[in-house]
Amino acid sequence: MLVDTHAHLYANAFDEDRNEMLQRTFDAGVEKIYLPNVDLESVEGMFALERDYPGKCFAMMGLHPCSVGADYKEVLEKIRAFLDARQFCAIGEIGIDLYWDKTYFKEQQDAFLTQIRWAKEFARPIVIHARDSMDEILEIVVPEQDGTLKGIFHCYSGNEAQTRQILDMGGFLFGIGGTVTFKNSGKTLRSVLDMIGLDNMVLETDAPYLTPVPFRGKRNESSYIPLVAERLSEELGVSLEEIAEITGRNSCDMFSPYF
Repeated sequence: MLVDTHAHLYANAFDEDRNEMLQRTFDAGVEKIYLPNVDLESVEGMFALERDYPGKCFAMMGLHPCSVGADYKEVLEKIRAFLDARQFCAIGEIGIDLYWDKTYFKEQQDAFLTQIRWAKEFARPIVIHARDSMDEILEIVVPEQDGTLKGIFHCYSGNEAQTRQILDMGGFLFGIGGTVTFKNSGKTLRSVLDMIGLDNMVLETDAPYLTPVPFRGKRNESSYIPLVAERLSEELGVSLEEIAEITGRNSCDMFSPYF
């Protein structure tokens, strides 16, 4: 079973052909798509996808680090209200991003920790965004791991030492996406694939971003998950069927029992 564990299909980039794109995705063998929330503006479109594609599209709830600003506490109160109202497959996308703007670094840290503790309260996994911030992420996550915390490091880009720290901590999977197909920027990821092991991987696109080769530079979409699987098959030297079976099972185990 092919699964896209991370796709922003509610984004404006899909407004002209969302249904057609989704049909291409299902025709390509992708059976489930998990939708990370970004902010309060993304909720309505995410919910619409869930309603239109029941059993196919599943919503997360969380505040993306790039959406954390001076009013983050008020926004988190509204995010929390959604979590109190219904079940979600995960708390996400949450984390720290030091690539775009460091203005609200402390606020990002607090929002991240708050949402981690919500995940433990609701017994849901977290989906972590870590851009130029893996050490800062681990400084928060490792002490919070009490044996109940689990989740996915989305768009994983850590080095060997960070990878070992995550594996030793336990409870987490590694999201593998289009960067594994990139000749240069995918080198770090490919260097740790054997260390991670297929049993600890899930597939993702991050659509409409991080489009895999040979479509790099164009809009990404969930129908490109087979391209990620094919490259991973080449890198690990295992069959495409095994990639689909194991990563699909990992995805379902992570988001169970409700999704």
